[in-house]
Amino acid sequence: MKFAVLAAVVGLMTCVTSDCRSATLAAPENFAGIGDAAARSAALFTELGKVLTNPRCVNCHPAGDRPHQGELGRSHQPPVERGPDGRGLTAMRCPICHQDANFDPGRVPGHHEWRLAPREMGWEGKTLGEICAQIKDQARNGGRSLEALARHIGGDTLVGWAWSPGFGRQPAPGTQKEAGALVEAWINTGAVCPK
Repeated sequence: MKFAVLAAVVGLMTCVTSDCRSATLAAPENFAGIGDAAARSAALFTELGKVLTNPRCVNCHPAGDRPHQGELGRSHQPPVERGPDGRGLTAMRCPICHQDANFDPGRVPGHHEWRLAPREMGWEGKTLGEICAQIKDQARNGGRSLEALARHIGGDTLVGWAWSPGFGRQPAPGTQKEAGALVEAWINTGAVCPK
């Protein structure tokens, strides 16, 4: 009984702090009824946008040189800066705190490649259409083809952290495999950006 009450309270608190974003993703098959391929493609990207605009992604894709943290995207504490390689400045490198795995007792997320996304891939505050154009642009997406982008979203283990963020954090909607399927379906329908 105590566990059920605690789970309900934690769920309510999480909902309050994360504005109850959808925890699921629709499968590509759910969009088959959209006859126009361009409209279906834009709808698929809009569904993927539930992941891309989630705090798990936006916190590491900031508009500036400071990462954010938490469900509300507050400024990272302690204050850190991007640094030349996205892994912090000399005296405050990401791996100092962010180890190979989440450290739940200290609520510190972790992964062996922990870093900010490249400055060119900052999408905080952008519309889905702007994010879409940005991730398609090889000059801003790390030189990735659309197929490489699908592998990155659908299989990269650092991206995958968004679905295993550790204690006290809501994961990104759906699963990494589902997000990867949405990217592939979006590409296969023309990689059209929503307006």
